[in-house]
Amino acid sequence: MKDFERLGRKITLVLFAEQGLASGAFIAAATLNAIVAADLAGSASLAGVPAAAYLLAGAFAAGGWGVLNDVLGRRRALVLGLLIGAVGSGIAFFAIAARSFFGFLGGLLLMGIANAAVQLARFIAAEVNLPAARGRAISQVVLGGTVGSVVGPFVTGPAGQFFKSFAGDELAGAYAISLMLFVLGAAVVFIGLRPDPRQLGRELAASIASGSGHPAVQADAAIGRVRSPGEILRQPAAAVALTAMVVGQLVMVLVMVITSLHMKHHQHALGDISVVIAAHTFGMYAFSVVSGQLADRWGRGPVIIAGAATLVLACAAATISPDVLPLGVALFFLGLGWNFCYVGGSTLLADQLSPPERARTQGLNDLLVGLASATGSLSSGFIFAALGFAIMAYVSAALALLPLLVTGLWYRGRAQPARATS
Repeated sequence: MKDFERLGRKITLVLFAEQGLASGAFIAAATLNAIVAADLAGSASLAGVPAAAYLLAGAFAAGGWGVLNDVLGRRRALVLGLLIGAVGSGIAFFAIAARSFFGFLGGLLLMGIANAAVQLARFIAAEVNLPAARGRAISQVVLGGTVGSVVGPFVTGPAGQFFKSFAGDELAGAYAISLMLFVLGAAVVFIGLRPDPRQLGRELAASIASGSGHPAVQADAAIGRVRSPGEILRQPAAAVALTAMVVGQLVMVLVMVITSLHMKHHQHALGDISVVIAAHTFGMYAFSVVSGQLADRWGRGPVIIAGAATLVLACAAATISPDVLPLGVALFFLGLGWNFCYVGGSTLLADQLSPPERARTQGLNDLLVGLASATGSLSSGFIFAALGFAIMAYVSAALALLPLLVTGLWYRGRAQPARATS
């Protein structure tokens, strides 16, 4: 009989490494996207457009990646996604050198498609781990983003100086670094993600359902009639999970995307901007182990509630001062609140799915999350230009109340939260 626990840990470790490299690639670019866009377009109101294109591409690609994960297998689909990200980063680099706003948009579109593939990695970890360890597995993959939160922003300045002689613009350097990190991530997945998690997940689910695996662990949803993704997401627990991820992502993007431009308007240098973005991304990823353990131990609902409450407070705190320290603290907690909503919601959704339902439902979920992200990114530039940073932060705080209320009502209505037993 296969040692599912050992194989699950191995695959989760590979995904952790891949996530660290990919997140470094994305965050290096995200640190400068709004600044590059405003510079190339010549208008602050268009600062959020490339990020919105990136997020929309990811949203509409998510369903396709769900299908490809079933058709190609998890390993080949993820390698393909990372290589697409490398191509997109290269296009963005040359577009900055050529002063082409639309070329830059094209590069970010491909990077967005790649991001959709990378985001599904958390569900790959969930399907190869026992239900009682599912929250920790998801959180360990998300934790890989800690590497990116440190590497991404802090290589932006040195990379800009190094590649300035090639591109004629220091802003292009981050995209060259992104290309390299994507290629490294693809190599890690190609070599290390064996056996393919698609088959391993099916075998694990069958073992649990038959009672031949770990009898103390509750089985997944019964393997029988395959429900449509829409039918699944209408169920109360799945709807709560979706709300947590969609609204948490929307709130985080609204504030995060425009913060670099907000600081630029207050005459902060690139180094100061990088510190604040690094604090934010550190909050997004560094405490994933804590959120995963809490999701497994206390239940998914309390973790989502804690995350939504943190988002409300962080958005309000972001309006206090444009100085580096208070803004960095607020953005750190914005990232932490997102993490709790993201890990808690992802784990709760994974609990609801049988193996045949996983890839397509998770793809639809990430489509909706991506659409929310794109809406936030596109809106942020216009709201910032018209009403200012403070109003946008207050609107975001009000939105964060929704998952807080929905999850609280659902959780109180249950005798036991939807969680795995230990």
